[in-house]
Amino acid sequence: MAEYDESRLTVVDHPLVQHKLSILRDKSTSTKDFRELVTELAVLEGYEAMRDLPLYEVEIETPLEKTTAKKIAGKKLAIIPILRAGLGMVDGLLTLVPSARVGHVGMYRHRETHEPVQYYCKFPDDIDQRICLIVDPMLATGGSLTAAIQFLREAGVQDIRALAIVASPEGVKATLDFDPDVRLFTCVVDRELNDSAYILPGLGDAGDRIYGTK
Repeated sequence: MAEYDESRLTVVDHPLVQHKLSILRDKSTSTKDFRELVTELAVLEGYEAMRDLPLYEVEIETPLEKTTAKKIAGKKLAIIPILRAGLGMVDGLLTLVPSARVGHVGMYRHRETHEPVQYYCKFPDDIDQRICLIVDPMLATGGSLTAAIQFLREAGVQDIRALAIVASPEGVKATLDFDPDVRLFTCVVDRELNDSAYILPGLGDAGDRIYGTK
């Protein structure tokens, strides 16, 4: 079993998450249902990933009196999906933070080396002033995620939080070893990777199942 810094890993194992994840894994789950479940799990996971967002106090007036309330401070957030499967998690997070900006990192996994190959990268101009949530349903080898983290660090981002739905021990270790400050959120850490770098027991190829391709 891979060893890693558990203090920077949060496994979101709420009963609703476990229930939805069980349906997500089932090979008989339809494309429509799979897509909806990915969105729902992103919402549930997003609550935990954003639990400690910075706040500031404001004075407001309710229908009855003036009071002090709290709002999120700063430039708020940016959501960075790793294409293409990461797009499936974006709408769920935007329901929580509609004002978030969205950047994109396009990568695919080389069939033989299993290493990430970048083909696109576009961030908001003020990305260095935002908390960034990198999203990808599957964290397998960690190659794509660590590459995305590197791009954001080079752009000046200080607070990076990575969200996956299913992760492998190898991918968790690779990610946390790569960057000493990144925080990782997942719904489950599965058993292992197979020889083709697919997560076991996993749920297959998330991108194919979201978009109905093979």
